[in-house]
Amino acid sequence: MTGRRTGPGRGRQRSRTAPPASGERPADALHAARDMPDGEPRITELERVAALAEATGDTATARSAWSELVETHLRGGERWRLFEPVRRCLAAARARPTPGGPDDETLRRYRRYAVEALLGTPRIGLDQAADLLDTRTEVGVKAAVGDGADAVVAQVRCRIADHLGDEPAARHWLRRWQAVPADPAAGCPDCLPVRQAELLAGWGDWTEACAVVASVLDGPDGCTAQPEAALTGALLPWLRAGETHRAARAHVRAYRRHRVEPDGFGHLATHLRFCALGGHLGRGLAILVEQLPRLDQPHDDRSVMEFATAGALVCACADADRTVLRPAYRGRPAAQVTVSALGAELLAVATALAGSFDARNGTGHQSGRIAAWLAERPLAEPVPLPAEDEIEPDDEPWPGDAATTGSEDGGTGAEVTAGGGVDRSADEIGALTVTMITEALDRRGDGYTLDPTGTVLGRWGDAVIQFRRTGEHGEILHARVVAGRRLPAARRAEAYAFCNGWNRDRLLPTAYVHDPGVGELVLAGEVTTDLAYGVAPAQVTVLVDAAVRTGVAYAEAVAALP
Repeated sequence: MTGRRTGPGRGRQRSRTAPPASGERPADALHAARDMPDGEPRITELERVAALAEATGDTATARSAWSELVETHLRGGERWRLFEPVRRCLAAARARPTPGGPDDETLRRYRRYAVEALLGTPRIGLDQAADLLDTRTEVGVKAAVGDGADAVVAQVRCRIADHLGDEPAARHWLRRWQAVPADPAAGCPDCLPVRQAELLAGWGDWTEACAVVASVLDGPDGCTAQPEAALTGALLPWLRAGETHRAARAHVRAYRRHRVEPDGFGHLATHLRFCALGGHLGRGLAILVEQLPRLDQPHDDRSVMEFATAGALVCACADADRTVLRPAYRGRPAAQVTVSALGAELLAVATALAGSFDARNGTGHQSGRIAAWLAERPLAEPVPLPAEDEIEPDDEPWPGDAATTGSEDGGTGAEVTAGGGVDRSADEIGALTVTMITEALDRRGDGYTLDPTGTVLGRWGDAVIQFRRTGEHGEILHARVVAGRRLPAARRAEAYAFCNGWNRDRLLPTAYVHDPGVGELVLAGEVTTDLAYGVAPAQVTVLVDAAVRTGVAYAEAVAALP
């Protein structure tokens, strides 16, 4: 039904590279590649540039090219392709180490992304993850000693053990994870409690799952995924604890966002299971049919497996003879099918993927997990679901949230910010630093990459935006946006007219046309702010927010051109 590869893959990626052009400078080639839109041509060019840089001994450019490739795969939803560029990033860093440098956190975050990809697809071998988890390969940071792992290692070891079905080991690593100090490389601090709650719920620890996630429900500091992700994490624990009205309210609010958000696909299985176990079978079928087209989009195999399993559960609990409209899929037209037939198709998808995971893992845990899901039936009579217009977006706090115990910052006893560090005064004036920029993005919950030169790069929809410090003393904040859409070189006059009109009617960003000499025009913009007299972290957050908002608006306007 999904047309996915289900077999495990253990081989390393082969880099598809072309011979370097005579006299070509890797740094110039990388600059041009960054202006290319996402897709296979950009991936191929970045691989070529990285190989060229390695061949010419330009380690810094090679590392930046591999880093850019990692970000491209992340945006494309193909995390199974991360291992080779992450491995090469780490190798480049070892060849030219910068202990304690500003990019150590990015490297450790990349390592986590690559190992986490193991959980999402059977196409990655366990041995590959073990290689990256070897703390002796750590760059620029203190290696873990014995059982005293850092937050990144403890988290991924916990989740891998759970994925393999080794609950005792997973519980051990969860305790380690909760005890070590917070670390920005371990992920968004508002999302980590949700991951822990999902693990606890999977083990049947409903009360503890609710307690862990309560701190996020009380009001996250700035994560854009919250509180909806936390509400979804608490859905089934609340339902099983008999708090059906609270669960119903949480489902309606969270699904309102997850139904359309690209990153919301991974939460849909929980919404479908809530509908099945809460007795809302009509709504469950409606959600299932509405979301079936999203299987055509890139998602990790685990999310597809769980969505298909939860969908099959809804079908098993509903009227088997009822018919629903199955949307068109690739070359197959839309059709009316029975609920039982749809459930059988989804079950086949889930079973095949679970079998592939288990073949890779050498266990039967994933097959057993989906079998346990499918054996469940409604827990109680359905309660009325609130209408969406009855729930405001800022409808918090949620009355009666479970009380939390212990330190919420992983045992440090310090107040932790959204960036994972100890809170500092938002009014403290100081020189502009790269950390101020990354912390502003962390508070927003945005993903980004930090290259060895201190340039921060991220993507928001059609806008690629980079932040860097310029000036003699790094006192100028420079933000550059590149629109994803390109115009043919023949439309040069039209491109100039668009930019002139934008600059006449809008304050930010300053728009201009860049011609890389490849037959296409790049429409870019920039914002420059002189902070020679100092700046507070709160002011940097405002400047970053403004750059992202106006940059996204600019890219959308370019995309809307005829």
